[in-house]
Amino acid sequence: MKTIILGAGGRGRVYARLCKQYGVEVIAVADPDIKKLKKLGEDFEVSEDRLFADWKDAMSKADDADALINATPDRMHYETTMSAMERGLHVLLEKPMSPSEEECITMVETAEKKGLILMICHVLRYAPFFEMLKDILSSGRIGDIINLEWTENVSYWHFAHSYVRGAFRNEETSSPFILAKSCHDLDLFGYITGRKCLSVSSEGGLTHFTEANKPEGAPKYCLDGCPHEKTCPHFAPALYMKQISNVYWPTETISADTSFPARYRALENGPFGCCVYQCDNNVADHQTAVYTMEGGMTIDFNMIGFSSENTRTFRVFGTRGDIRGHLDKGELELTEFLSMEKEILKVNEEEIKSSHGGGDARLVKDFIDAVNGDTADMRTTARLSLQSHLMAFAAEKSRKEGKRIYI
Repeated sequence: MKTIILGAGGRGRVYARLCKQYGVEVIAVADPDIKKLKKLGEDFEVSEDRLFADWKDAMSKADDADALINATPDRMHYETTMSAMERGLHVLLEKPMSPSEEECITMVETAEKKGLILMICHVLRYAPFFEMLKDILSSGRIGDIINLEWTENVSYWHFAHSYVRGAFRNEETSSPFILAKSCHDLDLFGYITGRKCLSVSSEGGLTHFTEANKPEGAPKYCLDGCPHEKTCPHFAPALYMKQISNVYWPTETISADTSFPARYRALENGPFGCCVYQCDNNVADHQTAVYTMEGGMTIDFNMIGFSSENTRTFRVFGTRGDIRGHLDKGELELTEFLSMEKEILKVNEEEIKSSHGGGDARLVKDFIDAVNGDTADMRTTARLSLQSHLMAFAAEKSRKEGKRIYI
C-alpha cells in the first residue's frame, strides 16, 4: 500500500509513524511549515524529494498512491478530501470532517457514489476501554439504557493550549469546541448504545477566557514581565519551558525546533506565549447538551475546560443496574440491582497510556485492511461518523438560538 500524508503536525506524525510500523510506503508528505515537514521526513525516513510545501504539488503523486491520510486543518478538509476522491484515492480523514454541515454530507455522498473508503478518525471506537463498555451494555447485564451522564474533562492546561492559544481557538479558522473536541464523544454515544439522536438542547459559552477577566497589569505576552506569573495557572513558561531534553506533547507543538532557546523565542511573541485573557479566541469554554435518543433514552453531556483531569468520566443508568467509568484509570464499576455487589473491570494499563487509549494504531490498521480489500471488520464509516457531526451542529444551533433543535 502507498499513501500520501497531508499535514506534518502532531497527527501527521502519528500517522507517519504508524505507516512505517505497518509497512505502508509514504510517497509524499505536504505541509507549508517547512521545519515541521523536514523534521517528519528525517524522523520517519521520507526522502526530501517526497516533501512538498503545497498539498496540490503532493497530489501530483496521486496516480502512484492507493490512499491519502488527511491531517490538515479543519477548514482544509473538504477541498483536500474531495480532490483525493476525484483522483480515486481512499481517504483517512482527521476529525472533524468539516465545520460545514453541507460539506460533511457532500463528502459522505461522494465517497459512496464512487465506491471509495472514507474513514473518519473516530479512534475511540477502537479503544479497548470503550470496547469493554459496549460489550457489557450489549450483554444486557444492566438492562435497557435509560440515561448516560457523560463528562469530557478537558484539563485547564489542555484547554488553554488548544482552545485559547492554539489552532482550535477561533470558530472562523477552525470549528466550535463541541465539534473540534467532542465529536469523539458524540460518536461514542451512537456506537455504545446503538441508537440515533433525535433532538438536543444546549447551553454554555465563553465565560472565563476573555479580556474582562485579565488580571490588572498583565502584559500581552507572559514573558514581558507579567506580575502574576506565580499565581496564574496559565503562565506560558510554566507549561512550555519545564521540559529540558525529553520534549513531548503539547510542548513539542509550539516550535519545530524543540531546543530550549527556540521554545523561548516562540513564547516571546508567538500565540503560545500570549496571555490567555488577550487572545483572539471565541470558542466556548464550557457547554452542556441534553440529547434525546431513539426509544426515549437521554444523554446529559458536559464538556468543561477547567478540569484538573484530562479524561472522560461517565455513569450509565440501566433498568437492571448501573456503571461508572473513568477512561484514564481504565476502570468500570458495575453494579447489578439484584445483588448490589460492585464489580470492578479494568483494561490493560499499557493500552490506556498509548495514543488515544490504544485506538490510533487499531484504526489505522483497520483502514489499511479496508484499502487492501478486507472490509469485514470495519468499525466505522463516514456515514456513521456523520451522525456525531449533525449532533454537534445541532447543539451549537441550540446554544446560540436558545431552543431545542430536532435532527
